[in-house]
Amino acid sequence: MMGGAIELKVSNGLIYFFGALGGLLFGYDTGVISGAILFIKKDLNLTSWTEGIVVSSILLGCVIGAAISGGLSDRLGRRKVVLMAATIFCIGALGTALAPNTWVLIFFRIVLGLAVGSASTLVPMYLSEMAPTSIRGALSSLNQLMIMTGILLAYIVNYLFSSIEGWRWMLGVAFIPGLLLLIGMFFLPESPRWLLKQGRENEARSILNHMRKGRGVEEEIDEIKLANQLEQEQGGWKEVKERWVRPALIVGIGLAVFQQIIGCNTVLYYAPTTFTNVGLGASAAILGTVGIGIVNVIITAIAVMIIDKVGRKPLLLIGNAGMSISLFVLGIVNALSGPTAAASWTTVICLAVYIAFFSLSWGPVVWVMLSEIFPLSIRGIGMGIGSVANWLSNLIVSLTFPKLIEQFGISTMFIVYGIMGVLAFLFVSTKVSETKGKSLEQIELDLRNNSKSNVRMDMLQSLKR
Repeated sequence: MMGGAIELKVSNGLIYFFGALGGLLFGYDTGVISGAILFIKKDLNLTSWTEGIVVSSILLGCVIGAAISGGLSDRLGRRKVVLMAATIFCIGALGTALAPNTWVLIFFRIVLGLAVGSASTLVPMYLSEMAPTSIRGALSSLNQLMIMTGILLAYIVNYLFSSIEGWRWMLGVAFIPGLLLLIGMFFLPESPRWLLKQGRENEARSILNHMRKGRGVEEEIDEIKLANQLEQEQGGWKEVKERWVRPALIVGIGLAVFQQIIGCNTVLYYAPTTFTNVGLGASAAILGTVGIGIVNVIITAIAVMIIDKVGRKPLLLIGNAGMSISLFVLGIVNALSGPTAAASWTTVICLAVYIAFFSLSWGPVVWVMLSEIFPLSIRGIGMGIGSVANWLSNLIVSLTFPKLIEQFGISTMFIVYGIMGVLAFLFVSTKVSETKGKSLEQIELDLRNNSKSNVRMDMLQSLKR
């Protein structure tokens, strides 16, 4: 890849597959701990506190990885940073599988988190920059589906190794897709957008000619050049602080935080633990999560198909209603009946309903809206703020969940998450504007105009006083 023209021998399909493979690893490494923790707890004699640290330690790495990967990819290129993330995936998988004690396991979970956090930023970025406009939305959705597929794969692997209590195998299997990603990225091209930023126009043109079969390449290059020019002339942290941007920041941070405090990842991470707490055996509990994973993938696919028809805000509100009702039923039934067979099956059904509504709404919709609500000049920074807020909330919720269950019981916790769902419903109702059918420029213009209207209202109110 030196100098000018580049000869590519990789099909577009393989470029998109390997580009999205980081999403599968993201899903696998965050989902696998749900089953593995049942046996890690026994093997390494974990307390409720160290159990929380083992589960949530990956999220500390995610925060760091999400915060630094975007800037690093601007300097080194998307491809190089994905290669680094793939290497870290492999090291983290082997390190967690071979960990001799709890603290070594925690260390390598943090290492793994660096790769997961990087993947959460880089995968959608790489896919969107490689894809033609006509299928960019579909490819972004491919990332979300790969994450859900990774979680499902983790649940299946957990079940397969549950009979031998093989938590090391559960964690170590991630090495295989990590190695596949590492090998695949050696053959993939760099992002044409990044190459043009570096002044490497001939290389960018060669890649685009290969991927677009020569159609509309010069027009696309002109558009990228214009976008690069706008990015250089506008934006930065100064604009983030502007008054007119503030509503977008409130909505972005609010959606990112509420997505976690309504309990979604405690269900994903601790589903087997929850099932065993209500009387199911370990293998049955893990099999229950496989069912949840299948529901997750199917409903996410449905959400991808209907989001532009139904709208973002209605989906969020419908999701909130379904999730809160299932959590309230779950909490009340378990509080009144205790560990009975009826309570066990109610738990399975309610968690399946909960995850179905989450996968239809707050799972995919939050990330779609985060990419829409920020103005062009600060979209990268805005997405970064939203991602870090999301991972930090995820970390806090996951870290405290085992201790809170021990202290207050599972019924109380699910009722609390149900109340959080009600608060999220109110937040969406009052603060979130619909973005369906609007161009990104229209959304930005609405943001500016609403800010001017609010300023005028403030002035009128001050005059009245």
